[in-house]
Amino acid sequence: MIEMTIDSIRVSLMNYQRVVILKEKLSDRYLPIWIGPAEADAIAVKLQGVAVPRPLTHDLLNSVIDTLGGVVNSIIVNDLKNDTFFAKVIIDATGKQMEVDSRPSDALALAVRTGVPIYADESVLDKAGILLDGETGKPIFDEKELPEGKLSNKINDEEMKKKMSAFYDFINTLDLDDFDKRKS
Repeated sequence: MIEMTIDSIRVSLMNYQRVVILKEKLSDRYLPIWIGPAEADAIAVKLQGVAVPRPLTHDLLNSVIDTLGGVVNSIIVNDLKNDTFFAKVIIDATGKQMEVDSRPSDALALAVRTGVPIYADESVLDKAGILLDGETGKPIFDEKELPEGKLSNKINDEEMKKKMSAFYDFINTLDLDDFDKRKS
């Protein structure tokens, strides 16, 4: 398991869909996950410290877990199949640890409310994790061995579309200058 942080929530300029960008805590690898607008708002509201007059759905879920004697321990983005991410909420209750299946967006909204660690399975990061070039903001890839024995980090468009799948258009609109603005 690799510990992650929520780096940002973005809106694709291509189709106005929301993407939450997770970042490896100890490296510069990112994991973009498409999420719905309601879940994006639920995460952003908490990250920005905005007070809401009534509890949101994820506040209610946290309250129910607490009322029943449970504590959220962590969340794990544990699988990726056919461009769909899967997650688990790990809950400690009655002396047992339970794993509850969840959409990543709901698990992340719960994680920001409880302050628990966010993890991603290494296999998920292998499939969908990206490294961004610090100067261009474009994705970079592991070097591939060419037949002549030369190394190159260039891959053809077909390989890129296969690796990036649903994230291809969004990644090409990322601007690393926006990442720097968050940190200042």
